[in-house]
Amino acid sequence: MSTNDTRRIIDRGRRVLALERDALAASTDRLGEPFARAVELMRDAGGRVIVSGVGKSGLIARKIAATLTSTGTPAAFLHPSDSVHGDLGIVGADDVAILISKSGESDELFALVEHLKRLGVRIVALTGAKDSGLARHADVTLDASVSEEACPHDLAPTTSTTVALALGDALAVALLEEKGFRREDFARLHPGGSIGRKLLTRVEEIMERDRLPVLGGSDTMRHAIVLLAERRGIAIKTDSSHKIVGVMTAGDLTRMMEREADILAVPVDRVLNRIPKTARHNELASAVVYRMEQHGIMAMPVVDDAERLVGVIHLHDLMRARIA
Repeated sequence: MSTNDTRRIIDRGRRVLALERDALAASTDRLGEPFARAVELMRDAGGRVIVSGVGKSGLIARKIAATLTSTGTPAAFLHPSDSVHGDLGIVGADDVAILISKSGESDELFALVEHLKRLGVRIVALTGAKDSGLARHADVTLDASVSEEACPHDLAPTTSTTVALALGDALAVALLEEKGFRREDFARLHPGGSIGRKLLTRVEEIMERDRLPVLGGSDTMRHAIVLLAERRGIAIKTDSSHKIVGVMTAGDLTRMMEREADILAVPVDRVLNRIPKTARHNELASAVVYRMEQHGIMAMPVVDDAERLVGVIHLHDLMRARIA
């Protein structure tokens, strides 16, 4: 691929991101009292939130329903077509509905609107057309309009679905704050507490504290190899104040063996990584998992607020604790 082709592709990607960024900025500027009313409707509802849309809007609706549910507001996705073939049974008079449509004129939605109104369900319209039929039948309308889609033909839902998704996230987050929803509440809502563990578990709860794999000042690779084998693939050198000077891993050993025939007498100082990735003792274990996966690391030194070595965190231990 030529340099010009590469630049053209990158420019196309940047154009999409810029259009969606600008659309989100415009949506931010428009956000006002209707948004607050929509949050209050959902906060005060005795039932659940029903979220619906057709096509790409339906996919966005599913995500919004999932986000609401996971943040303390019972919600369900309802397909407009299925709703008039029996699924309307999940809807109650105390529910609030969020209906998503760029045009606000989706025929499939209007049949659902009629039944929702008959049940007394309050409707929040999330649409790009404030004067549409959907907007006229809604109790609250949120302006999700965009100047153009990122698609070069201005046809494929791209910018509009980004704005709709962001507005749904804004509703969910504002609502969880209104309800005083806490991290602990989030953890309790997830099966098996797996997300709760990821949210609440700190590195210091899992890290290895004893018999840390610390190298001596004059150690050679002979000593390092033994330490790597005994201490699960990591060796660390510190200074007199226990701050990290450098780190060596099994990967470093493998690469060195490929380069040099006789490595046993080589001083470890020649091999150490002087700018190693480290973990903080009080940070979330899930954040460390992300960095380990990103950089292909199996073990990482743990430091305290003064940058002193206080432990080692291993990916296997994180997996055993079901964080990874």
